[in-house]
Amino acid sequence: MKNITYSQVADYMIPNLTLPSEEANITLGKWGMLHKDYLQKYKKVLFATLLTQGKLYQHCAEIEKQAQQMFDTLVEQMKKAEGVTEKLKEQEQLEWVCRMQHIEARVRELICEELIYV
Repeated sequence: MKNITYSQVADYMIPNLTLPSEEANITLGKWGMLHKDYLQKYKKVLFATLLTQGKLYQHCAEIEKQAQQMFDTLVEQMKKAEGVTEKLKEQEQLEWVCRMQHIEARVRELICEELIYV
């Protein structure tokens, strides 16, 4: 086990903690940040555990990857099911934009329920 060093701040001794090098290089996107914020606010024990083990950003990056794959797949499936095609985009642009926004909003809601806020 490594020796832990401390810094004194007023009357408190605070441990000098640093992220492992593989954690420091991870950049989170929208989905990863949403999940991290959720863990921090509502799953405090899990957040603290992942943070102290040096696995928080790896976990959030995995959620990010899964969420983005799920988003891309579901949007394509819903477009096919609802007949949102390139032909519609050429003929009625406003209708296409409206329908795409509705599809993407529903997919975002599903992802939040299934992956992010769990």
